[in-house]
Amino acid sequence: MRNMKKQMKIVLQMVSGYGGEFKTWRLPKAKEDVYTDMDFYVEMAQLAEKGKLHALFMADTPALVNDLTHDTPMHSMDPLIAMTSVARATKHIGLVGTFSTTFNEPYNLARHLKALDVISHGRVGWNAVTTSTPATAANFGTQLKSTQERYGRAHEMIEAVQGLWGSWEKGAYIHDKQAGQFADMSQIKPLNYQGDYIQTKGPLPIPPSEQGQPPIFQAGPSPEGIRLAGRFASGVYANPFTIEEAREYRNILRESAIAHGRSADDINVFTGFMFTIADSKEEALARRRAVLEFDKEELAHRLSYLGAMVGLNFQGIDPYQPLPDSWLKLARTNPHDPRSPHALEVLKEGYSPVDTLAHGVINYHPVVVGTAKDVADFLQEWFEAGATDGFSIVPDLAHDGVRAFVEQVVPILQERGLFHKDYEGSTLREHLGVPYQYGI
Repeated sequence: MRNMKKQMKIVLQMVSGYGGEFKTWRLPKAKEDVYTDMDFYVEMAQLAEKGKLHALFMADTPALVNDLTHDTPMHSMDPLIAMTSVARATKHIGLVGTFSTTFNEPYNLARHLKALDVISHGRVGWNAVTTSTPATAANFGTQLKSTQERYGRAHEMIEAVQGLWGSWEKGAYIHDKQAGQFADMSQIKPLNYQGDYIQTKGPLPIPPSEQGQPPIFQAGPSPEGIRLAGRFASGVYANPFTIEEAREYRNILRESAIAHGRSADDINVFTGFMFTIADSKEEALARRRAVLEFDKEELAHRLSYLGAMVGLNFQGIDPYQPLPDSWLKLARTNPHDPRSPHALEVLKEGYSPVDTLAHGVINYHPVVVGTAKDVADFLQEWFEAGATDGFSIVPDLAHDGVRAFVEQVVPILQERGLFHKDYEGSTLREHLGVPYQYGI
């Protein structure tokens, strides 16, 4: 009998193939050229599938958004190409890619994603984002639009794409040799979508996949993003730093789904989470210290940033030694930075400023540095607190981090009844537990 206890869902962020820390490519275990190695992407995807992870997630911004002098890119060369490479080498794991609603046209995007959904047998998802980087606008020869216009277009873009997906009706694909009829043209109809920002005729000549069409994902906690998620999203990527913050955001999203006539359970919240796994916490911290040491100038900048977070100036002290009690008594959390309380807590535990940075206290996700059990304990605490439906996990280094999670953390979660032992079906919608959908 299937375990009826609610279980967490887990997706793996692929980043650029290296991991979530952009200097780990220099570690001895890293393969330095995986940015251009789709075989490595496939290897990581197959390993994630072995661990029954629900999906791979490929973030993207169609622009160069970080300095590559010393750091690896933040994204793959092209998410569609990476997803296609992985689709043909896997059978179960979902494939979610980020594609802009601002810098794409509905027909091209609908065609790409639906074709990939068909060839993957219903495993594709679309992370629909409005994109707000000036560099991206410049790449497309335009200026950034206002928030109102970007989100107005986003609603129409998703409507138009879903309308195109449904323009080949479910019974239209006949391919009957004896009768000589390939398709029923009365069931393949133009969409003729006319919006304020989007116009497209259609139809799109592609039949449905096993899940009908890709589910929508969303990222971004703004009021406009919450409305977009409530209307369309089956998955939302979130970046809270505390359980309380995460629980509040999840409740807001569930309320938004209900306000748009949907079930609260139609939205799965995936909390971003980074980790470094080793046989001991000290070994894991040593690895992260080694990464910090690759760039002394950046380390100095991070120490200054950490000092500002807790109201201290670290100039003139040895950052490799714990702070004296007299300093810790002067430290104060920054009310405008949700990471600040955790940073001060680690300093008060007796860790040096450098070791505190090694704990990941200024990362853009919560970070666990320690053993597989430490990671499992963190995931369990957040999940059982009702803070999230699952996690979007990011290893510091993919080369050994994905394997460590699959072979060490997943069994612990399964033993505790918190994570499934096999896929619930064959499509991404089945993995997510959300309804079949076809068309708008």
